[in-house]
Amino acid sequence: MKKVILLLFMVSTSIFAQDIKQVPQINVTGEGKIKVIPDEAIITVSIESTNKEAKVAKSENDVIVDQVLKLLKKQNIAATDYQTQRTSLYQNYDYNTKKKDYVAHQTLVIHLKDLSKYDAFMMDLVETGINGIQGVEFKSSKIKELEKQARKEAILDAKNKAEHYVSVLNDQKIGKALLITDNSQTYYPQPQFKGMMKTMAMESDSVVRETLAIGEIEIISTVSVTFTLD
Repeated sequence: MKKVILLLFMVSTSIFAQDIKQVPQINVTGEGKIKVIPDEAIITVSIESTNKEAKVAKSENDVIVDQVLKLLKKQNIAATDYQTQRTSLYQNYDYNTKKKDYVAHQTLVIHLKDLSKYDAFMMDLVETGINGIQGVEFKSSKIKELEKQARKEAILDAKNKAEHYVSVLNDQKIGKALLITDNSQTYYPQPQFKGMMKTMAMESDSVVRETLAIGEIEIISTVSVTFTLD
């Protein structure tokens, strides 16, 4: 009985395998690339205060944070465009001097949507008493729209490549897309700010300088597409 069942299984498997047809395919990679000049910036600032007493350290830190928040409101920056990223209050012990103090720290992330105000805004931030600018990342308000455009161009590029390859083959053309794999990337320019606080503090308001090289945002959409061959 077992031999009969095994034989039937082998026969049915053989018939099923014959029904499976190998579908001719072609796999290509397409790329869409768009460059855009940034019109926004994400600015990360840090406020840090140190004192022998935790309460005083926290109070001094709160004063500076309050000045920053008042500046943001004065600049008509919406409350949804800035946020506390991290806040901490901890004890710092120096094993060499056997002394301890307390450090209050807060990090704020600010979304500046008008780059024409960048230089004046940065100087105003310094005047509030912040300790440093941890980073600036340039953005574009049209990034989503441009990413869609780059993806379309990548798909079109893949289709054109596939048609070009198949054009030398007889009686074949590309059919439907079986698989699309997205490997898109966006590169944002990020300036370095080593020693910036001292440099900005020394600049005179009466001297007009070009202080910002914003570069370009590069949006690259890369797709891998598998087409059938008809």
